Amino acid sequence: MIDDIEYNTEREHLIIPEYGRHLQKMVNYAKALPTKEERNKVAKSIINVMGNMQPHLRDVPDFQHKLWDQLFIISDFELDADSPYPTTTKEELNERPEPLKYPQNFPKYRFYGNNIKTMIDVANTWEDGELKEALTYTIANHMKKCFLNWNKDTVEDDVIYNHLFELSEGKINLKGSDEDLTDATTLMRNKKKYSNSNSSSKKSHHKKNNSNRNRKRY
Repeated sequence: MIDDIEYNTEREHLIIPEYGRHLQKMVNYAKALPTKEERNKVAKSIINVMGNMQPHLRDVPDFQHKLWDQLFIISDFELDADSPYPTTTKEELNERPEPLKYPQNFPKYRFYGNNIKTMIDVANTWEDGELKEALTYTIANHMKKCFLNWNKDTVEDDVIYNHLFELSEGKINLKGSDEDLTDATTLMRNKKKYSNSNSSSKKSHHKKNNSNRNRKRY
């Protein structure tokens, strides 16, 4: 009797274990059918069984397409049946994706960050006018704030204007501007105020949790 015991290690490898061994046997049965008409009929029945096993995905777009793809994957792409959707080949499934191209940015002024350069490039595409002028001064103020985060001392507006002129490749020139940027004290005060409000809210939340924890329960 022990000799009749069948261990999982001796059984056929499950290609998609989530569907179980019985469904894979059904797919193998469909592969062995002699006519395409029979294979198409059994394939549709298998698709219905697969859909019943995952009812939470019935409303997901392209759910049926996914089931048909999984059916051909379970059959190791050996099932000769007609799918209502474009079929994925084994080569396409095993094809390795193209490697991601990570941005290799080595900015001269790293304390400004890469987003500043993106904002400057966007500003260069805008037509001259009030909106572009407002955007350039917003960028300049943000650059000044980033500079102060890196260097706690004060910074002259001319330094920011020169850096902005350099980063924009000479397309944004505020060197001769009569308008001053936001002073350093205001910029740092806003940051400190925001950080203090976050810390105070965390403390109050912590106190509330402590009060609930110490409350007597009867």
